Amino acid sequence: MLPYLLWALLFIIVPILLIIYYSLCVETDSGLVFSLQNYSRVFQPIYLRIMWRSVALAFMCTLFCLVMGYPVAYIMASKEYARKGFLLFLFLVPMWMNFLLRTYSWLTILERNGIINSVLSVFGLPNIDLLYNEEAVILGMIYNFLPFMILPIYTVLKKMDQSVIEAAQDLGADSRTVFLRVTVPLSMPGVISGVTMVFMPAVTTFIVSDLLGGAQFMLIGNLIEQQFLKIRDWNFGSAVSVILMTLIIASVAIFSMVDKDSEGGALF
Repeated sequence: MLPYLLWALLFIIVPILLIIYYSLCVETDSGLVFSLQNYSRVFQPIYLRIMWRSVALAFMCTLFCLVMGYPVAYIMASKEYARKGFLLFLFLVPMWMNFLLRTYSWLTILERNGIINSVLSVFGLPNIDLLYNEEAVILGMIYNFLPFMILPIYTVLKKMDQSVIEAAQDLGADSRTVFLRVTVPLSMPGVISGVTMVFMPAVTTFIVSDLLGGAQFMLIGNLIEQQFLKIRDWNFGSAVSVILMTLIIASVAIFSMVDKDSEGGALF
């Protein structure tokens, strides 16, 4: 395990410790001094609004991905559906492309002279402003992160023991009862994994909000990027990063607790 421990030490532990160190430092005329000033800035109203917007949009993206992704995963895992391989292929193909290119493609679709407005112009309808708003950002998030919701759920449903479903049917349960009391509880580990895999990148994204939301639409990922690359305030950027890491770790802990509870009462 030594090579893996060295890798984790150099590229995970050390960078995190550096971020924590910078977050606790403030530049003065006499040099760096330890202070909690950067953390107190994070809780100013303007930055709290940015964090709240990031969490709210990530939650909405995760919810939409779950609502759309679960039926697709259920259909692909069904024995009756013959083209499950082709449907899975359609969801995997976009993941082979660069994340930035996938997001840029939505500019061509949503811009004023894009595909949608061009179709509306053919029918004599006025153009619609589809870019640089909250809806465009959520749409870009859903498009990029939906496969991360579908694949874990599909994997769990695919490996589900069919004898349990057959036993429920033999005991007189109809299809609705089997789905709600057997299939859904047994698929909860996949749901929790999908929610985790969608929520974490959604709350930290900055490319989607930067391209589809415009420069005026800022999320916590954009704030960190701005502090490190533009303003060059590494200390405050590190404090925001620590807060974001804490938020992600808390989310993973909550999802893990829910996952354990669901495993304990999978069949009610």
